[in-house]
Amino acid sequence: MRYAVLVTGPAGAGKSTFSNALITHLHTSKRTGHLVNLDPAAAPDSFEYEPTIDIKDLISLQDVMDELEYGPNGGLVYCFEYLMQNMDWLEEELGGYEDDYLIIDCPGQIELYTHHPFLPSLVKHLNRLGLRVCALYLVESQFMEDKYKFFSGVLSAMSAMINLETPWINIMSKMDLVTVNPDDPAGGRNGIRAKKDIASRYLDPDPLLLAITHGGSGKPQAEVRNPRFHALNQAIVQLIEDHPLVSFLPLDLTQPDSIETVLSHIDYTMQYGEDEEPKEPKDLDEGDFPDVRET
Repeated sequence: MRYAVLVTGPAGAGKSTFSNALITHLHTSKRTGHLVNLDPAAAPDSFEYEPTIDIKDLISLQDVMDELEYGPNGGLVYCFEYLMQNMDWLEEELGGYEDDYLIIDCPGQIELYTHHPFLPSLVKHLNRLGLRVCALYLVESQFMEDKYKFFSGVLSAMSAMINLETPWINIMSKMDLVTVNPDDPAGGRNGIRAKKDIASRYLDPDPLLLAITHGGSGKPQAEVRNPRFHALNQAIVQLIEDHPLVSFLPLDLTQPDSIETVLSHIDYTMQYGEDEEPKEPKDLDEGDFPDVRET
């Protein structure tokens, strides 16, 4: 059985960094993981591990922009259209991997997950090839600084979940930027401060955050809003309450336990190892240990 993990999310959410960290963790755990790059615009130096499968071997965004004079967004759409027309290339590239984790690093253009049919078609094709597929959607913790940006991320995650129709895990990345001590000037980075009780309302999105704001002490304060947006905010609150599909796992790449927690959720989602046959222990008498000599 083969397993594919689609790492998705907006640009800057930490997809490539997470992919590299997950492969490192798999190797540390004596498991096999391979990086698959599906970003035709990715720079070669952005990978800690060289991709075993790279869409740039088929088509690159720079070539499309140079030859067809497309812009970045139109060029990216063209690259994925070309990939969909040449799925036999991907099928051939995937043929040599068995019982392995394939970590598929996807582009950061959000419309690929919410509007276009490319990734849903890719998921269906992977399923036809016998791969168990799970998708991760990363949103960075800086979104918690602006609750309106945060709920925009929640709605985009919900839209992508519905569009891809595959087992799904939402992740709040870069949680090392969040500190629980607002009085510690050295804690966290980029000025992000959040108490545990407030952070929990973001990890399990509380729609009422649209109605209140928090000061530095964490106490609710009145907020003056344009009344024209009241009906819109109420509709968003009602939508999230009626369809509570989105919750987030916190991810702190500086803590191995955090990566292990995310990996355990991925394993459970894809039922990793459920169909594996037990492996026979190596036999010293049968020569399975050639380097061991009798003393």
